[in-house]
Amino acid sequence: MKSSFDVMTDSCCDLPYTLLKKNNVRYVSMTINLNDQEYTDDLGENFDYEWFMAQLIDGQMPSTSQINIGTYLTAFEPYKNSTTPLLYICFSSALSGSYNNAQAALNLLKETHPDIPVTIVDSKAACLGEGFLVYEIIKLRNQGKSLADALEWLDTHLMFLHSWVTVNDLAHLERGGRISKTTAAIGGLMKIKPIIIVNRKGQLINVGKVRGRKKALEKVVDETLKGINKAYGIFIAHAGDLAAAEYVAGLLKEKSPTQEITVMKMGPTIASHTGQGAIAIFSFGKERQS
Repeated sequence: MKSSFDVMTDSCCDLPYTLLKKNNVRYVSMTINLNDQEYTDDLGENFDYEWFMAQLIDGQMPSTSQINIGTYLTAFEPYKNSTTPLLYICFSSALSGSYNNAQAALNLLKETHPDIPVTIVDSKAACLGEGFLVYEIIKLRNQGKSLADALEWLDTHLMFLHSWVTVNDLAHLERGGRISKTTAAIGGLMKIKPIIIVNRKGQLINVGKVRGRKKALEKVVDETLKGINKAYGIFIAHAGDLAAAEYVAGLLKEKSPTQEITVMKMGPTIASHTGQGAIAIFSFGKERQS
């Protein structure tokens, strides 16, 4: 049965490419820059993830490039005369210029095709937070729901998506301007681990700190479970530390045994800014903090 609308996302969603391919979801890719070489974040299709994690452990500091207008024009152009609408769920506009580039591309196409059926939604999320929204929209579409149904679901659920994150390497937060060089140096010596959320604007915000890796992992678990909506599962993303992700999954399963818990890799675009060892938990619950 033909779907009532198409779905597109980007490689910051961190869902496996196999899942997207199986469900006929297209994606556009971010670019990673490392040692004067460009690499495409293709959600694990060809990208050597283990090699990349080894580079991060070795102290390499990759950068990333937003998706440009030309890429979006190529992605949206097939819909100029289409009767099937497209829903694009995009990486948070507070973390990248990609959303603005997508809007600019759509506006260019609307100059000659004002009725082009493309809708862009700012996820105000990252990593598997964005992926969680895409995952739920796939389920709705596969149930035969319409684009209007999908947009209504996003409107009523997007601000109830929670992201609790801790990192193991403060150097990447320092480089991104999230913390000062002095804070990074002292934090490293004292084994201080930041606790980070994604707020209502889609920004990364430091909301606390704890001493020690184990306590940080336990903290993000405890915060996730406060007011959690058990009608939905829990996604865990890890940047090259499966053991930590499985420890977190075990704690969550112990405290919330009825919820489905899924562990996946944090993609290279996001991991470029968190460093190796980052752990992020995504769930639905109370309304996001401002």
